[in-house]
Amino acid sequence: MLFELAKSEKRFLYTSAPMVRYSKLAFRQTVFEYGTDLCWTPMVLAKEFNRNNFARDSDFTISTSTSQPPTIVQFGANDPLELARASTLVAPYSSGVDLNCGCPQSWACAETLGAALMEKRELVRDMVVETRSHLAAAGYSISKEASISSPVGRSVSVKIRVHKDLRKTVDFITTVLGPEQDRHIDFLTIHPRTRHTPSSTPINVEALELLTSMFGKKVPILVSGDVFTLNSLQYTSELLPSETKGLPELPHLSGLMSARAILANPALYAGYDACPWEAVETFMNKVVRAPLPFKLVLHHVSEMCSPGLGPNKRALLNRKERAELMACANVLDLIEFLDGKRKGGLRRDGEEGR
Repeated sequence: MLFELAKSEKRFLYTSAPMVRYSKLAFRQTVFEYGTDLCWTPMVLAKEFNRNNFARDSDFTISTSTSQPPTIVQFGANDPLELARASTLVAPYSSGVDLNCGCPQSWACAETLGAALMEKRELVRDMVVETRSHLAAAGYSISKEASISSPVGRSVSVKIRVHKDLRKTVDFITTVLGPEQDRHIDFLTIHPRTRHTPSSTPINVEALELLTSMFGKKVPILVSGDVFTLNSLQYTSELLPSETKGLPELPHLSGLMSARAILANPALYAGYDACPWEAVETFMNKVVRAPLPFKLVLHHVSEMCSPGLGPNKRALLNRKERAELMACANVLDLIEFLDGKRKGGLRRDGEEGR
């Protein structure tokens, strides 16, 4: 199990978050090359995925080569059978499935998806139980001790936000987690903000500390939110490269999930505090083999060439150069532009000829 492997190496499990439009194959392959252990797809609507070939082709792309990173498919669902059916469809090509109970967008909540499910703990429990049952029937169970190490096992997990009243979050996790002898989920991702808390507000570390202390020994827990660099977290742990005095210690936290920061710096988990040119080059090489719409490629590159979210605000391109970047008309123009800017940057830094 990846969590056990990371723990044996005395570090957190490193993961990339499900991001609408951005967690596509080329990006997942890029972050995997820079130390990300486990990748998420963007949220896939289970009902449409079950019924529409076009949705399956556009929402879930995999590699048939060895460069396929361990991938969790995240679903948006509010019906046990829909989630279970969609999960069995992706099981042959993924490492597991995840139910989105955290998306705060109004359209999702209006459809009883995402964060709206935080008020439906029994429904969430029923969905993960049904999904685990279907996966077991299809030969993908990891619920029994004898099959935990089986390569065909597929995980079932949930990504949540917290309630303003943390007692409701405790009740939610207790219900979804299930009995100790037969857990309904294999791990849990906690985004310690409420549905209405903006991303500009720091995560609630006190809530994270409470929930990991209560449940971290029962199930591996990932934290999502404000993972900007490994040395700028708001908490500490023996699993971090270096401990910072004066910060809350979270001994029962198992891993990190980054979203906005890893979009700007795919090499975050490799120890880079700002995006290196090599990561941009890696991404472009992946795009050639796993194409994306050009506007999406351009957005990815713009994020990587802009100041990151960590303390180091160094950017690969200045504001004027980023405006020139956005004027590129196609992939060939973009490659030529980046090649010229990178060579110019190397000359400015005195690294020509390296």
